[in-house]
Amino acid sequence: MSFNKVPNVPGSPALSALLKVSVIGGLGVYAVTNSLYNVEGGHRAVMFNRLTGIKEKVYPEGTHFMLPWFERPIIYDVRARPYLVESTTGSHDLQMVKIGLRVLTRPMGDRLPQIYRTLGENYSERVLPSIIHETLKAVVAQYNASQLITQREAVSREIRKILTERASNFDIALDDVSITTLTFGKEFTAAIEAKQVAAQEAERAKFIVEKAEQDKRSAVIRAEGEAKSAQLIGQAIANNQAFITLRKIEAAREIAQTIAQSANKVYLSSNDLLLNLQAMNLEPSSKK
Repeated sequence: MSFNKVPNVPGSPALSALLKVSVIGGLGVYAVTNSLYNVEGGHRAVMFNRLTGIKEKVYPEGTHFMLPWFERPIIYDVRARPYLVESTTGSHDLQMVKIGLRVLTRPMGDRLPQIYRTLGENYSERVLPSIIHETLKAVVAQYNASQLITQREAVSREIRKILTERASNFDIALDDVSITTLTFGKEFTAAIEAKQVAAQEAERAKFIVEKAEQDKRSAVIRAEGEAKSAQLIGQAIANNQAFITLRKIEAAREIAQTIAQSANKVYLSSNDLLLNLQAMNLEPSSKK
């Protein structure tokens, strides 16, 4: 049995070279593409090596080089992020209190390799709930319910101090701690409302008493003024009868001004308008 040789295909060396170049070029592109990674603003990266494990170096923002397949970057967001927690606990006087806390937390940038070794990437979910709840219960138990309201700033400051110390043990920084909500049980809330109502009623009663005293003083002063006025008028009339005439003239003037400003038309004789001034005796009476 005979076998014929396969004839050479024209151009096969060029095709082979093209395939080699394509393969090498593809590998090169793959190597370049997978050898670079970016760290965005507000982020840091740590490098995991398949041979040596986590490197101690922390990579800042920018573009960095890595060995494909052998190395893998783990990128952390080091910007402060809010974390909200609500906890129900008891005060020193056994009142149930529901307290809400807001903390701004971030990982310590220079401790990222240790954070990844011990806590992983979701470090906040593993650490913050437990230490926040424990701290809230410990601090709230030292105060009465009324003190939590009147000394809210001191309570917030103490919570922040303890939380900062606890979080630093896990390489977590707290930039701000603030109490957002403070809710008490129904019994305590009703007692506070009743106390406020009683205080308002007491203030209202005090105001009524003060007003009555003031009205009394005003009545006394008004009566004294009227008595003094009557006394002076009596003395003026006794000393000079023309005082009555002067008062009649003033009354006539007021009547005339009122009628002049009225929209209605009124026709009065001079005697009626001036109260018959012509018949008045304007001469002062001579004493005998």
